[in-house]
Amino acid sequence: MDTDFFLIQRMKKGDDTAIDEFVRKYYPDILKYCWYHLGGNSCAEDLTQETFEKFFRSFPEYQHYGKAKNYLYVIAGNLCKNFYKKETPVPLEEISGQEEDIANAAGERVDLERALGNMPEEYREVLLFYSFQGLKQKEIADVLGIGLPLVKYRLQKAREYLKASIGEEDVHGLAKTKGRKN
Repeated sequence: MDTDFFLIQRMKKGDDTAIDEFVRKYYPDILKYCWYHLGGNSCAEDLTQETFEKFFRSFPEYQHYGKAKNYLYVIAGNLCKNFYKKETPVPLEEISGQEEDIANAAGERVDLERALGNMPEEYREVLLFYSFQGLKQKEIADVLGIGLPLVKYRLQKAREYLKASIGEEDVHGLAKTKGRKN
């Protein structure tokens, strides 16, 4: 049995420390996922919190069939997609502040963010899971509900897109698959 199973059982019995443990365990990964999905937008933290709120609202009906983290990724992914549908304007001060922070952190970051933002959604999602979340290709297939060959195809296309957009063979190992187990 996986550790999530026992944690979920404790949570279902009303153990508040188990709930805190669950949130501490997965909050950083979900925040990072939302942050990269939204291009560093400050709304990432709000969507992360909303992800956990949605999870706990439906928790009484939740059946643990595998990794709870995968379920959280699905919720977060849907919230990120809905965020873009709302077309909420971002204040100009926030945009310029983000660009300055990104430029100060690394000059290439802006190009990478732009390339990720312009990349087709299905490629970007696979790349974010693989490169930034550290999921294996099989785990990505499970989270997205698609076959492993499609994950590999999309990862390859994401690599090609980055190469064409940024002009670098390997953007700091982002889309690299060599030496990594699937």
